[in-house]
Amino acid sequence: MKNNLVLITFDSCRFDTFAAAKTPNISRLGKVEKRYSFASWTVPSHAVFLLGASPHRSPKGVFASEVYKKDFVTWGDRLNIPDISFKGFVPKLSLPAFLKEQGYKTNALVSLPVLNQTTILNQHFDRYQLMKAHNDFNAIIDNLLFEKDQPSFYLLNVGETHYPYTVPGEDSSHLPNLSGVHGVFKHMDDMMVEGAEQRIAMQAEDFFHLDKLLKLKDKQQANVEYLDRLFTKLYDVCPRNTHFIISGDHGECFGEEGYFGHGPVMHEKVFEVPFVEGRLK
Repeated sequence: MKNNLVLITFDSCRFDTFAAAKTPNISRLGKVEKRYSFASWTVPSHAVFLLGASPHRSPKGVFASEVYKKDFVTWGDRLNIPDISFKGFVPKLSLPAFLKEQGYKTNALVSLPVLNQTTILNQHFDRYQLMKAHNDFNAIIDNLLFEKDQPSFYLLNVGETHYPYTVPGEDSSHLPNLSGVHGVFKHMDDMMVEGAEQRIAMQAEDFFHLDKLLKLKDKQQANVEYLDRLFTKLYDVCPRNTHFIISGDHGECFGEEGYFGHGPVMHEKVFEVPFVEGRLK
């Protein structure tokens, strides 16, 4: 019997905040690893996931081609399908396309608007849905449906670990705020207003205090623990033959060397992500 596959991305979750959190439910699947994202922003990171490539280790003394080869072979154990190789993904290089050919129903439930269903990522999915809220993993779990006679693949993008690091029903007014980092496109028009650059620079100067940024880091850690508690519900919903992968899509900076956030940021913390996978024993 082929395994169901549930791939969960904790958006913007960096490795060290995840590792510091108490995650007894996620830990039932296996030990968290430090891995590295191929990209520093949500869209390209998810594009790489959907190629079939996982966040990578950083081995020395090996050819990159051997690392990719081993990564693709791993799908055989994950899915309980023998003899999977890189050739099985060619020429489409698409995880959902490959899974559809293997008889899977392919689904994506995404939280971040930049992953909406009109983007290039929505290919080879039977169901692709942008959730109503950017930070409601509980609602995502409520929308999971598994067929009795057909294996399922789910891509679940989770937003509680993304700025502004809130959970459903939480008032974010007490948290540090900087207009413009809620979304890439939200404040583009504001930049055209006279004096906008100076105003945003003054706002940023007030924002970039280490104590404020560390509070945001602590909040990301607290939200990882909140998400971990929901995994008891997730396990009840998913069939026993489900393989889970939990990973950050990229990391985040909280003031290191003057950096905040991710995207056009070249800092190791933006690329360090947690990676856990396994099946319930």
